[in-house]
Amino acid sequence: MELQQMRYVVAVAETGNFTRAAERCRVVQSALSHQIKALERELGLTLFARTSRRVELTAAGEAFLPAARASLAAAERAKAEAAAATGEVRGTLEVGLIPTVTAVDVPAALAAFHRAHPAVRISLRGGGSDTFMTAIAAGTLDVAVLGLPEGAPVTGVASRELAREKLVAVVPEGHALAGGPGGGAPAITLAALAAHVEGGGATFADFPAGTPGREQSDLAFARARVQREVAFEALDVALLLDLVRAGLVVTILPRGLVAGEPGVRAVALGGGPTRVSYLAWSAFNPSPAALALLGVLALDSEPQGVANGARDVKRV
Repeated sequence: MELQQMRYVVAVAETGNFTRAAERCRVVQSALSHQIKALERELGLTLFARTSRRVELTAAGEAFLPAARASLAAAERAKAEAAAATGEVRGTLEVGLIPTVTAVDVPAALAAFHRAHPAVRISLRGGGSDTFMTAIAAGTLDVAVLGLPEGAPVTGVASRELAREKLVAVVPEGHALAGGPGGGAPAITLAALAAHVEGGGATFADFPAGTPGREQSDLAFARARVQREVAFEALDVALLLDLVRAGLVVTILPRGLVAGEPGVRAVALGGGPTRVSYLAWSAFNPSPAALALLGVLALDSEPQGVANGARDVKRV
């Protein structure tokens, strides 16, 4: 069994087509088909059910695929580790980003990383903080920017606190809470915000229930003993802002995501939620690329306890 054969199996499984898989792997289709058939003979199993128009994994193929992917990842990691021993960082950097990153200038940081380590392929993944911590601990993600409620633990990973920020209410421009044309809207309590929203016929929009992005707001309202109804849920920040612009909802976001956005205003919240941003990576076996990114960001690779005050990452 060869790594190239496993690459071909993964390519066919992901494209659902032998021709597209061959194009991805930059080989002729006959060579790819021959190698997969040779692997099936070696295994004594059929990995793909084939017709002239359709290709699907068999039950054996479904069972084979995760281990094949893991083997390919391990081979890439081995090459990266060997290169790192000579001072060259290679391989892939898998980065997880929550939808509300404000604590680090991601494009600038990745540009600096690419200039320093051009042989590393960078892959970005969107998602939630809980999913990212699980993926890092499982070895399927190198680093991630997390956003957690104040006091929530960072579990199963090494981390550095990047920043703490008070979230703000986001209302349409011209809203009664938005202040005058020059801005300067006065702060409002959560109770007053909820009462105003309820009395004005609008409603709240927020991230999906159960996510860390939602939890920070839910905890703040619970501490204030204020009930609110969230009628719209979305992970897409742009969609949340569009709903606010339409006058349909009020939402709660980091101030950095609101600054400069047309048609919306930020309103400070007394007793409002606090979001803590972290950079997280493997506490067990960080990849050379992950350690190199920490170097670019001027962060120590030793895990850090949650600081009492804010800590801003170096802007690069």
